[in-house]
Amino acid sequence: MNEVKGRLPYKCPSCESELKVSKLHCKECGTDVVGNYELPLLARLPEKDQRFILEFVKTSGSLKDMSQKMELSYPSVRNRLDDLIEKLINMEELL
Repeated sequence: MNEVKGRLPYKCPSCESELKVSKLHCKECGTDVVGNYELPLLARLPEKDQRFILEFVKTSGSLKDMSQKMELSYPSVRNRLDDLIEKLINMEELL
């Protein structure tokens, strides 16, 4: 059986509402877990924000290294991080 590869959507393609997880499947034993589950907070972020967080962790939180890697100024990277922090705080308040 071909496995479908792709990014997990976090917004409805029709109305932009937040999606919920309703089924998980184990490809090894065939077990299905069915229910209504929230996506983890970080999975609700757009892919570009997830990539930023991943690179931030891989650079041990060094904005200097991030600015070099992204070819952006330090203040631009700092502003992007500040925007992301604010977005996460706002998302967390909605939980």
